[in-house]
Amino acid sequence: MYQNNPTKCLTGEVRLSYANLQQPRSNNGGDPKYSVTLLIPKADVATEADIRAAINTAYENGVRGPWQGKRPQLKYPVIYDGDGLRPSGDAFGEECRGCWVLTASSKQKPQCVHISNVHAELMPQDVYSGMYARVTVNFYPYENSGNRGVGCGLGNVCKTRDGEPLSGRANAESDFTALETTQAVQGSQPPVSPAAQANPATGFQPPIGTAVQINPVTGLPM
Repeated sequence: MYQNNPTKCLTGEVRLSYANLQQPRSNNGGDPKYSVTLLIPKADVATEADIRAAINTAYENGVRGPWQGKRPQLKYPVIYDGDGLRPSGDAFGEECRGCWVLTASSKQKPQCVHISNVHAELMPQDVYSGMYARVTVNFYPYENSGNRGVGCGLGNVCKTRDGEPLSGRANAESDFTALETTQAVQGSQPPVSPAAQANPATGFQPPIGTAVQINPVTGLPM
């Protein structure tokens, strides 16, 4: 429970995956929504218990409200085991290991702030899949064309720290670290003599202190 709302939760620190927090996206032709998948460490038993209690409350609200006393068997669970299988039968990604997996969405754009300053929204480039955050979510019962279930609404996102991006796009540091090392090694080498630069095939080097003149036709020292 968060802010005295039994269906609302504030998570502990989670990792974000499939973070569509800047632009809404349509799923299978449905209404465009903002969404994110939360990877909740199984070690965070307090967040797990809070979420399951909120799901149960939303379910009971459905029984008393739109489901008119019926207690449906939910087709899909709201929260998944990242060490298990997706509804399709495929395994979850490696990033889901040791986590509970929960997807939240909203038609309204969530506010994304940093824990160091919750009064200013983050720049779009600072919000990405792979970062860590605390997130507010709210659970609710729904009935759609005979399908009954409990949905997870997305509230707001408070970034706690950066993480390795999950988009498959490498960052500049990982791309160019080797070049930085190579440049440092090259910078420590003595400069090549003018003669050797002029005629690398022969490697000719004049005596120290001798001025070198290059034949403009042959490219060789005169």
